[in-house]
Amino acid sequence: MTIADYNRAVDAWADALYRYVLKNLGSAMPAQDVVQDSFEKLWIHRENINSEKVKSWLFTTAHHTMIDGIRKAQKVSFPGSGKIPEKAHEQGYSDLHEILNQAVERLPEIQKSVLLLRDYEGYSYHEIGDITGLSEAQVKVYIYRSRIFVKNYIGTIDAVL
Repeated sequence: MTIADYNRAVDAWADALYRYVLKNLGSAMPAQDVVQDSFEKLWIHRENINSEKVKSWLFTTAHHTMIDGIRKAQKVSFPGSGKIPEKAHEQGYSDLHEILNQAVERLPEIQKSVLLLRDYEGYSYHEIGDITGLSEAQVKVYIYRSRIFVKNYIGTIDAVL
């Protein structure tokens, strides 16, 4: 990969990578750190990376960096930092987007990642498998389970509206 290829990768994929990580982490500063770390790793390994595979490499690297950060944060817990689970439609919300975000936030990390890659970023099952290291069948199962969870979380549309 040349310097020009690296610059094109930054221009082409920085925003999409940031959106993916931000949607998973829910906080801008850690998302920016993950994206920056991913591009730093790309720069360090630029000689070993094919410029045609840079998108997959970046998303895979960001995914692994994000998961490592989540695991590290889970090891350090602070008193009173636990979330109290509540059903969204019982709170009387009428903003479906907010309820969907709450449902996605409650998913296990792997289901959240594959759902966001598929439904928010538009990746194919095969691409998601490459990024996450899962088989295509596992990706389909996790997406199915996450969609069922979101459906059950929301309940009926009448309860939301």
